[in-house]
Amino acid sequence: MIQLLVVDDSAVMRQTMIAICRKARDIQVTVAADPLIAMTKIAEQRPDVVLLDIEMPRMDGLTFLRKIMAEDPLPVVVCSALAGRGTEVSLRALEEGAVDIVVKPRVSLHTFLEESTEMLVDTIRGAAAARVRRRMRSWSGGLQAADGGLKPAAPLRRTTRKVVAIGASTGGTEALREILESLAPDAPGLVIVQHMPEVFTAAFARRLNETCRIEVKEAADGDRIIEGRALIAPGNRHIEVHRDGAEYRVRLLDGPPVSRHRPSVDVLFRSVARAAGVNAVGVILTGMGNDGADGLLQMRHAGAHTIAQDEATSIVFGMPREAIACGAVNAIHPLSYIAGAILGATSGKKRSES
Repeated sequence: MIQLLVVDDSAVMRQTMIAICRKARDIQVTVAADPLIAMTKIAEQRPDVVLLDIEMPRMDGLTFLRKIMAEDPLPVVVCSALAGRGTEVSLRALEEGAVDIVVKPRVSLHTFLEESTEMLVDTIRGAAAARVRRRMRSWSGGLQAADGGLKPAAPLRRTTRKVVAIGASTGGTEALREILESLAPDAPGLVIVQHMPEVFTAAFARRLNETCRIEVKEAADGDRIIEGRALIAPGNRHIEVHRDGAEYRVRLLDGPPVSRHRPSVDVLFRSVARAAGVNAVGVILTGMGNDGADGLLQMRHAGAHTIAQDEATSIVFGMPREAIACGAVNAIHPLSYIAGAILGATSGKKRSES
């Protein structure tokens, strides 16, 4: 049984979460109206997951999160408004150790319960499986290259000879940060699906763009895939890669969720298998579920080099495990090695097989 502690000053939100979790027999809910009450309840019975509002009386959620992650780390899911200050603060919470974000309802409670129950329950289960650690580093916020110099000017823009496709979910924001910050300005073009609500992806891309030597942006329909650029799929839109003559471009699509997600890693990987084949590298990172496993297998069958993050460095090993189990993976690496493995695979160096 998963023990969930909901910390939110809104009585409506607390009752909503109780109603949602009644439909999931494996989740038991306790509630607290603010972090001080929550601390008492945690001392009495340590929860498996904390669902945390950010703006609350007596102690704000970010301060409470820092306290949890410094003293006794727990999987924390941030419950955030979808716009304005809530977006930036929620991304800061991910940097401070939260494992995921859920969005507060913008519609009636009845509609929210009908449309969001499955997503919220999946998020809670994914968080319960997460392995969290004390925070050793926050984002630097700024814009220096590895040698301490200023972020260099954008490199000459040309079509990438290789396409790197990356899929991630729970824990993926920090994994992506580590990989992208390690890449030089002439790195091959990347297309990324990170499971994240709409609006948050644009802010996430902006923050990465500030700390990376490559350009990072939320993808727009028709964007070219070029060296020195990473395109992040917008929340709630599928992304595909298509060949346009000598160029690769992305298309954004609506449509139903695939593998329970929109954007879906499977949608991206399958399109890369068709469009790029042997000119592609596929990477599957930390996350719950099996999104990406089938698509990565198609990439491998098309001749792409495929990489999975290892269990020891994954916050949740579900997505990499499923890809490995179905035979989709050429190589398994710890997170710290993946940027180098991408560059090795795209530079023509000999690939290491798992």
